[in-house]
Amino acid sequence: MRSRLLDAAVELFKAKGLTAASVAEIARAAGAYPSQVTYYFRTKEALFVEAACREVLYVARQAESAAAGATTGSDYNRRLVETVVGSPGLALFVEALSLTRRRQDLAPLIERTFERLHAEGDRAYADARRARGWTGPEPTATVARRFWTLALGVALREGATDATVADAAEEMMALLRAAPVVRATADNQTGDA
Repeated sequence: MRSRLLDAAVELFKAKGLTAASVAEIARAAGAYPSQVTYYFRTKEALFVEAACREVLYVARQAESAAAGATTGSDYNRRLVETVVGSPGLALFVEALSLTRRRQDLAPLIERTFERLHAEGDRAYADARRARGWTGPEPTATVARRFWTLALGVALREGATDATVADAAEEMMALLRAAPVVRATADNQTGDA
């Protein structure tokens, strides 16, 4: 029943948003009673955060599958970006992040989701580099973290402005191509800061 409630909630939240989707409507779509929503999730907000976390992990798996056939690094990045940017699952997760600022009791689920996104991204990129013989100056874990940081930032901007999904995808591709800024350590700094 818990899984059915999550499935129904994700679809309704994607279609209507957190505010417009009611607990009764979610329960009805899942073939459940409203009391089962509160039994399994306590509140609609907790259900929303869990559904959004589950959905962004699903988007990550879709992106990994889409990028599996890429032969170049640029094509790999493009396939990842085009799958992730503009996906309703990423938009739900951005909204869940905002909600969690007000509901700190829901933060542990967000933290676990970030850990999984980063770990799975690290694993997928390391596998792709190894299989294709690609090399790079940065650890795969750093690249994976940067990807999701950029994706969330671009999604936040796209949702708050009149930028199109295509604009957001192009912006993210440009940011991925840009050389990362490397901070100087105390040992190699010269001059005044």
